[in-house]
Amino acid sequence: MAESVSVYDLVQNARLSVYCGEEFLKTRRISTSDISRPGLELTGFFNYYPAKRVQLLGITEISYAKRMEPEKLLEVMQEMCRPETPAFVISTQLDPPEELLQAARQANIPVLGTKLTTSRVLSNMTNYLEDELAERKSLHGVLVDVYGLGLLITGDSGIGKSETALELVKRGHRLIADDRVEVYQQDEQTLMGTAPAILQHLLEIRGIGIIDVMTLFGTGAVRSRTKVALIVNLANYSKDDKYDRLGNGTENVQIFDVQVPKITIPVRTGRNLAIIIEAAAMNFRAQSMGYDATATFDRNLNNLIKQNSESDTSEEQKNENIIKQNEAAIAPEKKSNTAGKTKEEKE
Repeated sequence: MAESVSVYDLVQNARLSVYCGEEFLKTRRISTSDISRPGLELTGFFNYYPAKRVQLLGITEISYAKRMEPEKLLEVMQEMCRPETPAFVISTQLDPPEELLQAARQANIPVLGTKLTTSRVLSNMTNYLEDELAERKSLHGVLVDVYGLGLLITGDSGIGKSETALELVKRGHRLIADDRVEVYQQDEQTLMGTAPAILQHLLEIRGIGIIDVMTLFGTGAVRSRTKVALIVNLANYSKDDKYDRLGNGTENVQIFDVQVPKITIPVRTGRNLAIIIEAAAMNFRAQSMGYDATATFDRNLNNLIKQNSESDTSEEQKNENIIKQNEAAIAPEKKSNTAGKTKEEKE
């Protein structure tokens, strides 16, 4: 987890312009992803002023500032320009108040601008800062993008994770990270994965060494980051272990606050793991879209059992009808045989 990012990085990633303080962009640091909208502060209320946040002024704040007395506005702006304040951002291509520029120059604080609306630039800056400042965890595995799904391939060292990733890259999929994967929580339902800076685009193959995937296969063979949608665990095959054969044995692994589905694929000689992982990705996407092959199989099986049960019932009913017909045919014959007999003969 990065403890802070520079205002310069924010300017580059959020595409902001600079009104003043360009020489301080790399020295000013941002340590929180929260953005402040200083509305109450313009009225002089500073009992709680989050000075460590980027201060965003939109149409409402600028309109209010224009109606203030210049002396009062300068006093408020000087109070807002604390040593820990990283930067001011003016949205909607508005002109910053001269009092703000004066106070910011005195405190060596950059004043930035954008043509985007307040809501839009707020979202862009928050997303960037949350990604950069989020807590990170390093996992052992290989992260690949297969049909747009981020698959985290895990397993014991030497089981073939990197070789499988190489085969997937040759088949047109993309590598994100090999050996070490840095994951962080983007929101309540999203886990993102990326490669450490030192390992970007690199893949280690035993017997060959380290190869640069982007150099050998082109820029289309790599990605910088992706959402971790599924964990594929490679396990050495053992006849004593039980493996899921119907597709209803998916388990979940909790990483931070996110539940990530996990499947286990047994590894043995002759199995093409790349094709199996491709099929797993397509099947997972189909399930996400509402189609479940296991449910279809169960439904077909239940229908077959029902048909067989109805057939058996029909056969039993047919046999019962034949027995009743035979009994009905025998009954008149017995009655005619006993009709002419005397009481004593009947007895």
